[in-house]
Amino acid sequence: MREFRPDAVLTQSPYEAAAVLAARPGVPVILEIHGDWRTATRLYGSGARQLLSPLADRIALAAVRRVDAVRTISTFTTELVRSAGVEPAATFPAFMDLERFLGPTVPLPEQTTPLFVGVLERYKDVDGLAAAWRLAAPRLPGVTLRIVGTGSRTGAVEGLVQSAWTPRVPNEEIPGVLDAATVLVLPSRSEGLGRIVVEALCRGRPVVATRVGGITDLVRDGENGLLVPPRDPAGLADALVRVLTDRVLAERLAAGARPSVEPWLATPEDYARRTRELVEQVTR
Repeated sequence: MREFRPDAVLTQSPYEAAAVLAARPGVPVILEIHGDWRTATRLYGSGARQLLSPLADRIALAAVRRVDAVRTISTFTTELVRSAGVEPAATFPAFMDLERFLGPTVPLPEQTTPLFVGVLERYKDVDGLAAAWRLAAPRLPGVTLRIVGTGSRTGAVEGLVQSAWTPRVPNEEIPGVLDAATVLVLPSRSEGLGRIVVEALCRGRPVVATRVGGITDLVRDGENGLLVPPRDPAGLADALVRVLTDRVLAERLAAGARPSVEPWLATPEDYARRTRELVEQVTR
């Protein structure tokens, strides 16, 4: 940063913004907020990271308040920034390369299959997913929960009843994995704008998820999925049993999935234009 001479710097977290502000004071900084910055030290990796929370929170909050402009991506992130006393300069979704997910959707599979895709970390509440599935599985004979992902909480899913765990799947195969599922389940304790939710909706798959963060910007209860309170294994189990035993409900939610995600799809040109306008606004 000291060697380069930028007209402006765009960062994707308050921590990066704080580093830029320290390294190049006087250079305009635009901060993008993709999710709750407090998650990094509280719900990811080792529990010892929580010791960093007080310092990290102060650094992040100072960065949010000192940058030249803040860009948010959803209602959730906008309210998060406003709670820090800052009004976002712009709000628009990030560009996501979703081309492989945007082909014609296929009907729900004959074999009932719930699916989880994501990192196996505390902020995804993988332990809560395992607890919920142990409650739901006896009520769903012959149904297997497919889990895709790896992380520090792999122990929670290893040997889980009526489940199949795959640590990694190539990105180009994820559309096929979604097509083979009846519903995506996402029991997060914290979430920005979950990309896997967008991908599932693009493939016409309903989502059973927790009512947290940016999930509520994407999933409308009873329209394209079901929402439950966070950290409620019994509630999550009931929602899974409900959608997995009612084919009419599952198909109705699936029909609402693809149309509901259209407003969140941005072309590279749209994203570039709006980002350029924000940079020009700051540099002027």
